[in-house]
This record gives sequence, structure tokens and C-alpha cells, in this order.
Amino acid sequence: MNQLVIKDLIARQKSGFALQQEFYLSSEVFEQDVENIVLKSWILVGHQSQISEVGEFFVSKIAGESIIVVRSDEQSINALINVCRHRGSRVCLESEGRASRFVCPYHAWTYDLDGKLQGAPRVMDSLDASEYPLKRAKLENLHGMLFVNFDPQADFASVANELGDALAPYDLKTAKIAHRQSYEIEANWKLAVENFCECYHCLPAHREYSVAHSLARPEKVDAALLDEVMGRAASCGLSAKIFDVSFDSKEAVGSDRYFGRYPLLKGHVTGSRDGKAVAPLLGSIKGYDGGASDFQIGAFSYGLAYCDHVVLYRFIPMSQGMTE
Repeated sequence: MNQLVIKDLIARQKSGFALQQEFYLSSEVFEQDVENIVLKSWILVGHQSQISEVGEFFVSKIAGESIIVVRSDEQSINALINVCRHRGSRVCLESEGRASRFVCPYHAWTYDLDGKLQGAPRVMDSLDASEYPLKRAKLENLHGMLFVNFDPQADFASVANELGDALAPYDLKTAKIAHRQSYEIEANWKLAVENFCECYHCLPAHREYSVAHSLARPEKVDAALLDEVMGRAASCGLSAKIFDVSFDSKEAVGSDRYFGRYPLLKGHVTGSRDGKAVAPLLGSIKGYDGGASDFQIGAFSYGLAYCDHVVLYRFIPMSQGMTE
């Protein structure tokens, strides 16, 4: 399937309807997704609390690529492409740990925590080590949340400026991960993301969620409730502004972003089963305003922010028919 065929599929797409089958089932379309969307998007890979000590690292896999996210010193975190510059072997085979350097298990080429080549047995004297560091992905730290992008031209400034202010009250850089869970979904990434982004299915499919969240029960929200929650947000130190820079805007792929606050239903101050607080208030937040905030960065990274905890969602396309 060449570019002309894909362009024809797009041209024939009926607005407001599900995508045609080929967009989900075609391996050629998936390859285009990876090249033009996945590898050019800011993707959440973790939180700085996972690598608080120098040398601590974890490995993240994205659409066939592997990245070592490592703290190289007190202030710096690197995203190193996990591919040896000699013969393309994986340098780091562990999923996480702590190291003073990375040694390729194939020919023992050795790299420091910044990815610089330190040693290459038998050939070190015959090459310029500065020309063979581990390649890097771009990495940005937004309030402790770590995002990577494979596009060397990718710009995070617009995302950081808007979302940085909106998320500042939560002080997520001092937060810790309370729980992580990974699901492998036998579906194309677009199906998984589409399902997540619409709440039309929430009431019939997610009863527990629908008890608390007005997105599932819009008929429960009137102007008075909305004004009440939004009015309390400022006094609690929270941002109630809404912005939406959509994926089809003129900005670069992966820079789309969203932030919006909405009311929880009566009797709920957070997203717990009984609606009661589950942890101390985050950051500089002064109280519960009865609302929650959704936010998004790119096509793959999402958050649901309550006053006492934040849930982060990350979709990773693994193959045409598999999403993590």
C-alpha cells in the first residue's frame, strides 16, 4: 500500500464515522503511523522518582524501538537509544536497575551514562570515540513526568508553557508512583485510543466510574453545578481554564494538548470508590473543589488529575494489532 493509496483512503473517509477497516488492519498503514505519528510524538515513559539516584535506569520500548532512560547526574536525565553503534546489538538487556556504565553483551563496547563511548576492545585506538556515542531521543521533564520524542526537530515549549502552568499546583515532581499496571490490548493503537477518548460508552460499560464522573452522566450537570465547582477551583489554588490544541492543528505532530476541568458528581471529592479522599492534598492545593481535570499530550499520553492523586495513562503501539 503506497502513499497514494493511503491518501485515497483518507480522501474517502466520511466525516463523523469510524475509520475504514484498512486504517486498523493494514501493516502498511501502521508503518506510516509509526513514521509520521508515533516517532514524532511526545510519549510519556515514566516519572523521575523511578530514577532518583545517579545511575538508576529503566528501559522503555516503543513501536520496535528501545530507549534507556537513565539519570547521569543530580540534574540530568538522558534518553539513550538502546542500540550499540558497532553491530546494532541491544546494549542493555535489563528492564531496570542501576549501573555506572553500559556494556554491550556482544563485543563489550562500553558507554558512560551520557552515552559516550568509553571502550571498544581491540579497536579503540583506531577510531574517534566521539563519533560513536549512543544515539539519543529528545527527553523533556514536565513536573517530574518524563516524555521522549524521536524527532530531533520536536519542540516541547508550547506544551510546557500551557500545561506547565495548569499542572503546577499538583507539584508532581515531588510525587511518587503508588501503583503501575500494564495491559496488552489485542487491538490497533487507534482503536485503543479512540475508546479511551470517548465517554459515550462509560455509563453502560463502566458503572463504577460513572457513579462519580459527570463526563459519563452529562445530564447530571447543570449551569449551577458547573459554576459552583469552577468558582471553588480558584480558591483551592487550581486552574479551571480550558485549552484544546487539537491533533489537526497547524502545530507540529505530537504537540497537540488539552486541559479541562469538570465537576465530579455530588458526594465525590475525588475518584475513589466511595468518593472520599484517599491521600493528602497534592502540592499547593488548598482544598477539594468537587472537580477533576483531564489533560493530554500528543496522541498517546493522558492524565486524570484529582486533588489528592493523579492517574497517568500511556498508550504504546507495539505492532499493527497490539497496544500496551
